[in-house]
Amino acid sequence: MTRVNKRNACVTDLNLIDYEEAWKFQSCLVTARHQGRLPLDVCLLLEHYPVMTLGKRGGRENLIVPERFLENRQIPLIQVERGGDITYHGPGQLVVYVISDLDEQKCDVTTFVSMLEETVIRTLKNYGVRGDRLPLNRGVFVSGQKIGSVGLALRKGVTFHGLSLNVNLSLEPFSWINPCGLKDIRMTTIQNEIKEDVQMAEVKQIIKSHLEDVFSLSLHDKTRDDLETIAGFSGIKTASAKNEAAHA
Repeated sequence: MTRVNKRNACVTDLNLIDYEEAWKFQSCLVTARHQGRLPLDVCLLLEHYPVMTLGKRGGRENLIVPERFLENRQIPLIQVERGGDITYHGPGQLVVYVISDLDEQKCDVTTFVSMLEETVIRTLKNYGVRGDRLPLNRGVFVSGQKIGSVGLALRKGVTFHGLSLNVNLSLEPFSWINPCGLKDIRMTTIQNEIKEDVQMAEVKQIIKSHLEDVFSLSLHDKTRDDLETIAGFSGIKTASAKNEAAHA
């Protein structure tokens, strides 16, 4: 049996964080990774405050409700550089951002996206849930309902953004959009599928083990401060404090 040598990488839990703050943090990590100041790949685990994001394919035409509807609920609508269309993030959805040097990972973008999907599929299997890919749409589906999404960006050979997995979040906001540009698609969660309470902390531990196996990584826990020190920057803050008050 051939032994696979795993690469060292960092994993950091950002918990519940404002989207723009996490976005800027990713961008700083990507720059540091490309410039060689950050010697290892990084996996960020987190949840977002309620937010709608638009990918490279746009997606405003797939927003079913008026933008004022979102504004009244203090839900930002943000254009970002990841692949894909419109989607929703909120508490109860696990997001994993992967900052990876593709040359070191030795794969192309298409393969990398498939590996993200495989990570979700294996995580679902731990809960007795079968996740499938569909021929025409990226992501992971359970009996035709979408449970996991992938959206990647690449800058100077370094990936960022990543995957989202619906754990136990409210699905109502997905009814305000055509998720990922798909009309009449239904969304689901792990909790809905197994009809039991699912703890986010447990899902994080499970997905970490599958990230290690799928990407051949040996993950080492680092705090946010650790990463900022290693990469040589600090103080990436936006509206988190305001959001914490607004959503309290």
